[in-house]
Amino acid sequence: MQTLYQSWTRRHIGAGVAILSILLNLMFNPFHLENIPMRMSNVALLMLGCWIFELLPMPVVALFPIVLFPLLGIESLGKTAAPYADPVIFLFMGGFFIALAIEKWGLHKRIAMNIIARTGMKGNQILLGFMVATFMISMWISNTATTLMMFPIVLSVLKVIQHQYKPDELAKLQTALLLSIAYASNIGGLATIVGTPPNTAYVGYALQNLNIRISFFEWTLICFPIALLILYMIYLAFTKWLFRGQQEISSEAENYLLGIKRALGPWTQPEKRVMLIFLAAAFLWMTKDVWVYLFKLDLSDTGIAIFCAILLFVIPSGSSETNLTDTDFSSDKSSYLLTWEDTHKMAWGILILFGGGLTMAKGLESTGIMQRIGDFLAAYAPNQLVWLIFMVAVISILLSEVMSNIAQVMIMAPILTSVSYTLELNPLILGIPMTLAASCAGMLPMGTPPNAIVFSSGKIPLSSMLKVGLVINVISVIMITLLTYCLIPILTGTR
Repeated sequence: MQTLYQSWTRRHIGAGVAILSILLNLMFNPFHLENIPMRMSNVALLMLGCWIFELLPMPVVALFPIVLFPLLGIESLGKTAAPYADPVIFLFMGGFFIALAIEKWGLHKRIAMNIIARTGMKGNQILLGFMVATFMISMWISNTATTLMMFPIVLSVLKVIQHQYKPDELAKLQTALLLSIAYASNIGGLATIVGTPPNTAYVGYALQNLNIRISFFEWTLICFPIALLILYMIYLAFTKWLFRGQQEISSEAENYLLGIKRALGPWTQPEKRVMLIFLAAAFLWMTKDVWVYLFKLDLSDTGIAIFCAILLFVIPSGSSETNLTDTDFSSDKSSYLLTWEDTHKMAWGILILFGGGLTMAKGLESTGIMQRIGDFLAAYAPNQLVWLIFMVAVISILLSEVMSNIAQVMIMAPILTSVSYTLELNPLILGIPMTLAASCAGMLPMGTPPNAIVFSSGKIPLSSMLKVGLVINVISVIMITLLTYCLIPILTGTR
């Protein structure tokens, strides 16, 4: 009841703030906007208020432009609806389908257990195993799904060993293991375009509004080293400082993990076929430019994703078993790797959300609002580029602690673009570190879904998450600042 009351109060406050913001904008018109830009700014304030204070489901708010843009004369319906079918949205859709197949046939669990078995289960090896396994899976599957998969494994290990440790030692170990999978999941998502929604949202914005195409290979070339180094620094912080001492687990817990691995048995036909499609997609994404150059093919990341997704519905599973890894999936295992009934687990709302965010950004850009905001902020920006990137990363990671990182990227992308153009910078130099930092929040449970999932165990004191998360935030900001400053010129061809 208390939670319901707090939610109700938050929504009333949020609605009041949104209405007050619109009224103040109409009264004072701080950027001296004309009629159409003023209407656009009020629509943006309404959408931002609904997103930030969660007044309505985010995908529902993302549909506002379809009604309001034509009604208020901001844009025609045809041009308003176009961003909802942006190629990047279909790229993410294809990635969703591949992730569904991996989850349906339990491939993610096999990958995780094999990584943990190879890294070892003695001392800090078990911590490294969970972090690497989570990191690798979250590169391709949503951070939320990855954490949900690893979460019960960690809880089961803790349950096995809970009577073999002193209370303070157990508390230290369980905090380390639970936080490790949350942070590794957040960081792993940075490495690929499909790893986490903010990446896809920014790539879509860059293509739609800046006419800058960031390929899967280019993103991975820049962001995989950043993510990997952040993960390594987090591991060092955990083992050398925050949770110093050997994260030793008992032989009973080790046997439990090995038992899970043995229970998986040999590779099944569906697992092999899904893995082949997954590897084919990754290979084509990485080598797309080579095929385009050699054979003059009009090959795109989106086309590859959708092609591989279609294969999942075309290729038979090759299995007549009925023991699905998740009862929410279709039980017809004798048919195909994916059936349409399986897609009820798809995050369709995220795709609509992307479209709404792109449409709002385009409206703010076309009416000149972003240019005026950018000019205003550029007047107070640091002179040195490295400090400007640092400031952007700090603001982004702090905002992501209290609001949706997808909405945050949609809000900040056009603003930073205007700042970049005013300062005569390539917009990717500020946009990419902002996007990466938006997924690194570690201090609060509401910062990211993985944070909320592990905190829901009741085994992590909020004070511990605040302390450890602050360290993670500092590491992330420093690494993102330094590495994007050094690596992004490779992508942009500038310094």
